[in-house]
Amino acid sequence: MTGFDPNDAPNPEMAAIMARLAAEDGHLPDPTTLPPVEGRAQAEAGNLRWNRDLPPMETAELTLPGDDGPRPARLFRPDTARRAILYIHGGGWAFCSLGTHDRAMRCLAEATGMAVIGIDYRLAPEHPYPAGLDDAVAAWRALPEALARHGIAGPIGISGDSAGANLALALMLREQSAGRPLPAFGLLFYGVYAVEQETDSHRRFGPGGYGLTSAKMIRYRDWYAPDPATWTHPLVSPLAAGDAALRALPPLYLNAAGLDPLLSDTLLLGERLQALGRGDPVRVHRGVVHGFMQMTLALDEARKAFTEAGAWARRFNENA
Repeated sequence: MTGFDPNDAPNPEMAAIMARLAAEDGHLPDPTTLPPVEGRAQAEAGNLRWNRDLPPMETAELTLPGDDGPRPARLFRPDTARRAILYIHGGGWAFCSLGTHDRAMRCLAEATGMAVIGIDYRLAPEHPYPAGLDDAVAAWRALPEALARHGIAGPIGISGDSAGANLALALMLREQSAGRPLPAFGLLFYGVYAVEQETDSHRRFGPGGYGLTSAKMIRYRDWYAPDPATWTHPLVSPLAAGDAALRALPPLYLNAAGLDPLLSDTLLLGERLQALGRGDPVRVHRGVVHGFMQMTLALDEARKAFTEAGAWARRFNENA
């Protein structure tokens, strides 16, 4: 595992993207300081630039059960994929949607050779913890029947980015504690695995300059988990899970951005898993910022991240 590098700096492509974003969006307010509806609209508009020239594949609009009623979902199926991955989008538990992550889910489907099903779970602050997690769990449990109608054998893996990686890992921990079947694997991209900011990467990158900040993460946390009593619960902060629970998880692929306040979350989770004798890979993509896998149109490191994660996951598809 390659650890934290305080001297990391944006690679040339990332620097060019950061300059572009500063020119295009520098006049906009921090979306986490806006009313949630306005912040979401800004996030949707900002992500349009990354959701063009979409990789062609079969798609279908689905409806999956949520904990409090049906939730929209979307199926992406490359060729005649027979297995599927549930994908949970990021956005601080409060922003983003199937639309903001459309291209990312297509890239994941291409890279893994599996169908990808994204879900629109309920968002904070209107629906704080555990609403989004409840919706994700309900969708996971309903997937086998829903996918059978599309000729897909069933879900085999789970994936998510940022807050979505948090929800994906929390889902596995919850299903484990309930004695229910777990995914065969998890692909977790630059996740938030604790809600405190006293880490090396928060101290180095959290003040600002690379998009995501510690202040934004505090606001996201307070929207999602307004009760401080929940902050040390493993379903909010998976790093608080016990050794036995982490040891019993399915194989995980972890990646992180080198210029990200959340980098230490991934490194700390990787160290916990390594100490338990597991062989989970931890890949740090140097020179890029949080959310970089949204940027496949302009960033080679983003395309590389999907290719590497997909190559790791394909063995589960082949052995299914």
